[in-house]
Amino acid sequence: MNAAAVSRLTNAPIKVLLADDERLVRSGFKVLLDLEDDIIVVGEATNGAEAVERARATRPDVVLMDIRMPKLDGIQATAQIAETHGLEQVRVLILTTYDTDEYVFEALQAGASGFLLKDAGPAELLHAIRVITAGDALLAPRVTRRLIAQVTARRRAAQAGEGRLAVLTQREREVLALVGQGLSNDEIGAALFLSPATARTHVSRAMTKLAARDRAQLVVIAYQTGLVSPAM
Repeated sequence: MNAAAVSRLTNAPIKVLLADDERLVRSGFKVLLDLEDDIIVVGEATNGAEAVERARATRPDVVLMDIRMPKLDGIQATAQIAETHGLEQVRVLILTTYDTDEYVFEALQAGASGFLLKDAGPAELLHAIRVITAGDALLAPRVTRRLIAQVTARRRAAQAGEGRLAVLTQREREVLALVGQGLSNDEIGAALFLSPATARTHVSRAMTKLAARDRAQLVVIAYQTGLVSPAM
């Protein structure tokens, strides 16, 4: 069980680290999050390098990470957090004003669990934090799976898709394809006539076998390997 799940069971608040080079942005987020009983801000960072340092020091559940920051950008900082021993359970929610295919792909490849535009409303931001803390992936409404598909499709030629999926059983491949299409465990279970618990088990096994950090990484893998196509 990951640290975030343990926090939920013990009713501990979700620990959030704010990483943005604009003080007003950080202050606005902090005011919003401080109003929530189940969320606590444990630190702030003004650049990517500081975000990595503060993540090591505070071990947050979620980092709200801006993309364009000095010293180290948000995508590089996300990659460093994902690769740091002891921070495997930290989830990164990318917040940006830049709605481009390349940023989506790079953020997810770096290890981000969510991608949200800064013009999202307060309720949407709070929902995003809670969703990725629970272990799910989240993309902004305008950042669709089709955008990810278009980018990954261009790079698919470099991927040994079939070989990469060889570790999966046929059922796990079916489940991965449905994860790639954005289905929840309940929806996967209904589609394959499985219980939600069984669907969750197959998702977890696929994540382990493919060394995927979370569901967001499974979505990327599903497209990279051609298991899901842009037209689906």
